[in-house]
Amino acid sequence: MSGERWLLYALGGGMGHLTRAMALGRAARRRGHRVELVTNSPFAPGLALEAELGEGNVHRLGAELDKHAVREAIERLLDRVRPEVLVVDTFPRGLGGELAPLLPEVKACKVLVHRDLHPDYVERFGLARFIDTFDRLLVPGEPAPFAHHPRAASTPPWLLLDAGELLDVPTARSKLGVPAGEETVPVVAVLACGRAEEVDESAALAERLQRMPGPRALVRLLSPSTPPRLWPALSVMRGIDVLVGAGGYNTVQEARATGTPLVAIARPRLYDRQALRLRDSKRISTLDEALERVKELLRGGSTSCPERPVPSYVNGTHEAVRLIEETRDRGRRR
Repeated sequence: MSGERWLLYALGGGMGHLTRAMALGRAARRRGHRVELVTNSPFAPGLALEAELGEGNVHRLGAELDKHAVREAIERLLDRVRPEVLVVDTFPRGLGGELAPLLPEVKACKVLVHRDLHPDYVERFGLARFIDTFDRLLVPGEPAPFAHHPRAASTPPWLLLDAGELLDVPTARSKLGVPAGEETVPVVAVLACGRAEEVDESAALAERLQRMPGPRALVRLLSPSTPPRLWPALSVMRGIDVLVGAGGYNTVQEARATGTPLVAIARPRLYDRQALRLRDSKRISTLDEALERVKELLRGGSTSCPERPVPSYVNGTHEAVRLIEETRDRGRRR
C-alpha cells in the first residue's frame, strides 16, 4: 500500500493520549505513511517527538488555549495537512467539543481510538450520536462503551515499543544510574507524569522511599519534564524491580506486558476510570499505602530483574494500522 497522510489528534492532559498516539504513529511510519500529530500535553515541549515522526510533523498546542482557539488551530491544521486518515484519540467530539462541527466536513477516513469512558460523560454529551461519524472504532485492549458497535474492532493493548526494542537489563540499569558493583540492588522507579500536584506528590514519595528503613533499594524519579528524561519509561522497564505510578492506560499496560510489579494509585479523572483498570492487588489509595506496598515487595525478594523472563508481548499498534489500512481501502472502492 502506498504511503498516505495521517493526522493523529491526541489532545488531553498528562502523557496518556500523546504516548498512545506516538505508538500508533511509529507503527504507521514503518508501513510508509506520513504521520503528523497534534497534542496539547504539557509534557510535549520537552520531548524529542520529531525524532520519531520527522521534523515539522509534530504540532504542539498550548495547554492554556480555550476551546475556540483550539478549534481554530485544528481547522487550520486540517486545511493544511488534508489528511487521508484522521485518527482521534478517546474523545469523539474532541476534548472540548471542538471537533463536532468539523468532522462532518472532513473527507478523510476517520478513526476513533475508543477506550473506557465514564458513563456520566458518555450520557451528558450524547456521545452515541457522534460515533457514527467515524468509519472505524479501534478498541485498544480494554473495555469501552461502544465496543460492540458494528464498526468497532478490538486489538491487543498499544505500546510505544515492541518487545525486541526494550533495553536489556544491564543497559537499562545503567541508564537508570545504577552504580557499578550494585547490580543486585533493586530499583524502585516512581513515575511523575500527571497533573502538576501529582508530579509534586510523586517527587515527595520518591524522597520518602529513598529514606525508608528496611531492604535497601535505589529509587529513581522518572518524569518527562525533568532530567534525565528517560522517555519512554518502557525502554528501561527491564531494569526496574518495582514501578510506582497511577492507573493510567500506558502505565498499567506497560507493567503488565513486561511483568513489572506495579504499585498504583487510582487517580481521579473526569473521563478515565483508573480504579477499574487496576487489579485489586495493585490498587492503593494513599501515599502511605504505596510506601508499605513497596516495602512488602522488596521484603518478599521476588523483584530481582535477572529472574524475570524476557518480555514477549504482542503490540496492538501493528494490528491497528492494518485495520485502518483495510478501512481506507474499502472507502476507496466505494
